Amino acid sequence: MDGANDPHMTDEHFVDSADVSTQQFDWGTLKWMATPDHNGSERFSAGVVQLEPGKGHELHTHPESDEILYVVGGEGEQTVAGETREVSAGEMMFVPEGVEHGTVNTNWEPLKLLAVYAPPGPEQQLADLPECEIVPPGELPTRDD
Repeated sequence: MDGANDPHMTDEHFVDSADVSTQQFDWGTLKWMATPDHNGSERFSAGVVQLEPGKGHELHTHPESDEILYVVGGEGEQTVAGETREVSAGEMMFVPEGVEHGTVNTNWEPLKLLAVYAPPGPEQQLADLPECEIVPPGELPTRDD
């Protein structure tokens, strides 16, 4: 795909967030920008997670993928393997496969994270959950609360 004439065109090297769908949950949104299906990323997947104020992603595991979470902005609490710490912009957490973890936004503004899975797979499992609404590329997620 040639994106030379359109600065928002998605190809395998440059991805604009407006060109990928959004996974919407009651706790926030995810935009997966590097996946095997989207741009051929076979060894990892990566995306931006945004947790709404006071909301969280409950404790869970990824049995077959390691995860890295990097805090881009905001503040919250991160639990990994039973240990909970306050986290803020500039911090990174490593979650080995099968280790229970969860994130809660403890601030008034959104908590934004970069999430990376290696190998990819959990991003598709999230999309398959009944509480996940897929918002098409270019459309803004809306909240019903």
